[in-house]
Amino acid sequence: MTNSDRRTFLRVLGGTALAAALPDSIARAMAIPANHRTGTIEDIEHIVVLMQENRSFDHYFGTLRGVRGFEDPRAVRLPSGQLVWHQPGGVGTVLPFHPTAPDLGLQFLQDLAHDWTSTHVAWNQGNYDQWVPAKGTTTMAYLDRKDIPFHYALADAFTICDAYHCSLLGPTDPNRYYLWTGWVGNDGAGGGPVVDNAEAGYGWSTFPEVLEAAGVSWKIYQDVGTGLTAAGFWGWTSNAYIGNYGDNSLLYFHQYQNAQPGSPLYEKAKTGTNISVGGTLFDVLKQDVANNSLPQVSYIVAPEAYTEHPNWPANYGAWYVSQVLDALTSNPDLWSKTAVFITYDENDGFFDHMVPPTVPPTAAQGQSTVATTNEIFPGNSTYPPGPYGLGARVPMIVVSPWSKGGYVCSQVFDHTSIIQFIEQRFGPGRGGLPESNITAWRRTVCGDLTTAFNFKNPNAAPASLPSTAGYRPPDNQRHPDYVPLPPLDQDMPAQEPGQRYARAIPYELDAHGRLDLAAGHFQISFGNTGGIGVCFQVRDGLNLNLPRSYTVEPGKSLSDSWAVVGEYDLSVHGPNGFFRRFKGSIVGLNPSNIEVGVSYDAHGGGLGLVLANRGAVPRLAIAKDAYTRQEFVQVLAPGESVGKYWPLRQSFGWYDVTVRVDDDAAFRRQLAGHVETGEDSASDPVIGAERRQHAEF
Repeated sequence: MTNSDRRTFLRVLGGTALAAALPDSIARAMAIPANHRTGTIEDIEHIVVLMQENRSFDHYFGTLRGVRGFEDPRAVRLPSGQLVWHQPGGVGTVLPFHPTAPDLGLQFLQDLAHDWTSTHVAWNQGNYDQWVPAKGTTTMAYLDRKDIPFHYALADAFTICDAYHCSLLGPTDPNRYYLWTGWVGNDGAGGGPVVDNAEAGYGWSTFPEVLEAAGVSWKIYQDVGTGLTAAGFWGWTSNAYIGNYGDNSLLYFHQYQNAQPGSPLYEKAKTGTNISVGGTLFDVLKQDVANNSLPQVSYIVAPEAYTEHPNWPANYGAWYVSQVLDALTSNPDLWSKTAVFITYDENDGFFDHMVPPTVPPTAAQGQSTVATTNEIFPGNSTYPPGPYGLGARVPMIVVSPWSKGGYVCSQVFDHTSIIQFIEQRFGPGRGGLPESNITAWRRTVCGDLTTAFNFKNPNAAPASLPSTAGYRPPDNQRHPDYVPLPPLDQDMPAQEPGQRYARAIPYELDAHGRLDLAAGHFQISFGNTGGIGVCFQVRDGLNLNLPRSYTVEPGKSLSDSWAVVGEYDLSVHGPNGFFRRFKGSIVGLNPSNIEVGVSYDAHGGGLGLVLANRGAVPRLAIAKDAYTRQEFVQVLAPGESVGKYWPLRQSFGWYDVTVRVDDDAAFRRQLAGHVETGEDSASDPVIGAERRQHAEF
């Protein structure tokens, strides 16, 4: 971004200020420069994973400035024709709503169904329209900055990932198995596949064992509660303020259950603090930080009350997270070499508007250039078949000296991305990595989280975090559920105004549509000239076909067709706001057949548009970009094509071009997305802007 662009961006940003009050340790940490020995990922010496519980991205961050939240301009439409937030419920629809209880971040908001079956019912073959019937109206409840100011300030200070998904359309344990093993025993070995919280004992390999074999140090930080054996429920106790809530899922594997004192698996996964006999939650972590003995890879598991799992308050978790950061930043030299991933195992039953990428459930529902082996659960007597994932979006904040500055990273990730990041840092030359359990499809679609960092030029700008002292639990009690009710008068929530910096991501995608009048079908060709695989999703606005998904590896392409009888209305959705819409009719003597193609100017950040008249009569074509309001009008003779270059510097590389035909109201082509240049950019400027400025013409 040039100095001129930076000044423009800062003006557009809106000047959202961070809270002024913060713990001294965090204030010092923001001033500590990153270890910059090599200017690469090698500068990281410690990776810390803190996985909390059961919150969706929209539930926490749907109103956050500059992320793909409640003002996403390319959200999917349901079979009803309404945007995805209009979830059917009873006699009407339920929109996202903000509960009215005071101090919402400290309320004991009710827990919702989040099992395999109800989650697949909500997903509904990709139609995504059964959230309220499957989860209840509380699914649409959300929090905002005034409720969870620490979470928002953390996102403003560091880098938030707004396309990070949980790994499985289902509950806690299977999602944590993805974090620690790369899958849920999908091949049927070792007691898998597992799609519930049975905790029956399993035998497939785990990633910490891979680390151990490769000589990479690791450790689980937890409280032992009343014991880390089956009799002690693996750390899950009736006292929610001690133990590990059973969230150290390694303990459900036989090799850890059978590990004896003195063995690596025992010492690193079956030990911890013991609050019930004295001490505090963080004694072991603080000691290792002070002694410079923090391992290369650490996993932190909280007691139930601090996990953010409903019905526990979100801000109990904020207090816990702040204590972890205080411990890590108490040693400035260690902090300068440490990256922390703060994420959530699954979404509970809370709604998120982004339909997750999945493999095609059947051969009729899409294609893939990469093998989809072990990505479809075959079903059993208890649970229906369906794709394992990806699941709903969950929050992910990357906290480190290399991810400061309030960025958003919009590459698609899931829990296996954390494994992939560890592989990138500690794998080369060690022989024991990568993790073989991660499927080929998942490695193709989900990135390795390196794009969330700036290793070459770490952002050393100071940032601030509010105090969490008021969130420390006032008692050690459980409290009844808070069950909010949707308001009688509903309206879509607005996002905070302004943009945020955006990390460069390796997407370069295209979906080219062509109408074949003679054959009576519409063909879409999916191309990927970027650096990582992508999953496209196609939705039929006429409800003649189920949603389809198409996974395309880098440098490859594929195509599919849809039968057309009268009208057609197909929409293609991809990552980071990529969108194509092909709408029209073949009724009449001379239906419009304007073909639209694009090319990307990665150097200049512009878009090349080509219009070609494949029809039999001249047509007046009108193209307009919703961001810049530029318009291009051209009469096209049969067989004629014409090009137009759209400079996109003003919109930071974002485009949304609609092509219409003067005498054909049914015809429309819409092409939207972002041109990547390999440099950091800015978030979608229409998010958080006045909606009327982006109205269709």
